[in-house]
Amino acid sequence: SFHCEKMLLRVLVLLKTLLITSAFCSRHSVVRTSAFRRTGKAHVRMSSSLSALPELCVFDLDACFWDQEMYEMPSIPTPGDVVLGDLNGRGNGVVGVMSGGNKISLHKGSMQALQDHADNKYPGMKVAFASSADTPFAEKIGRASLKLLEVLPGLTVWDLVVGRDWGGNDINQIGRQPPLSSNKARSHFPRLKQESGGIRYDRMLFFDDCNWGDHCGMVSQGCREADTKQGPATVRTPAGLSLKLWQEGLSTYAAQAKRLQSA
Repeated sequence: SFHCEKMLLRVLVLLKTLLITSAFCSRHSVVRTSAFRRTGKAHVRMSSSLSALPELCVFDLDACFWDQEMYEMPSIPTPGDVVLGDLNGRGNGVVGVMSGGNKISLHKGSMQALQDHADNKYPGMKVAFASSADTPFAEKIGRASLKLLEVLPGLTVWDLVVGRDWGGNDINQIGRQPPLSSNKARSHFPRLKQESGGIRYDRMLFFDDCNWGDHCGMVSQGCREADTKQGPATVRTPAGLSLKLWQEGLSTYAAQAKRLQSA
């Protein structure tokens, strides 16, 4: 009888232990499930968030992307007018083109931006140009220069932007002859939005020297999305696009994307 009671006591203790363990595991399972659900929701929010990089980076040309004003240039550059040199430590290539006695070269920030772009450091981003070149002749000089100046040895600006980004389709808005005008907010950017396949204004980053008018202000105010009331992020480059201003542009756009995401 004593042995039976002792055996029964052991069984009862074992059952109690099993019940306690089961309850403990059940509570922790609920906690883990709740945590998973919270994490899952956070993941959904992050996956649907705006990219910290613009979908379209737009450069003005004269005194911004490069160091000359096309209306002041006397001749259209040809392959015989190229100037060879070091491409920012990436090898030798075309660092300049001559128009008469004037050398047209990319600013340092422009060169770095396009080299990084060529290296796919900005996934999802494409590049285009918006320039209100004064005359049809100035426009021809600009396009010829883009087709000669190199980003990497053997890779011209035109190859990268028009060839790689847009599959050979020239969506750049250069000039002010109809349907373009001197007002980029009214002509250049609406056409860029249309020809880019509908990239939203608030997914764009725009650089302009603004020395002959506040194009940055006009574009940011005049090209806004109806739902967010936001236009392109803009950066003024009165002395040309420097390395510092290029980084400032990326930071400005990232801050704008963050504001829109939290709105």
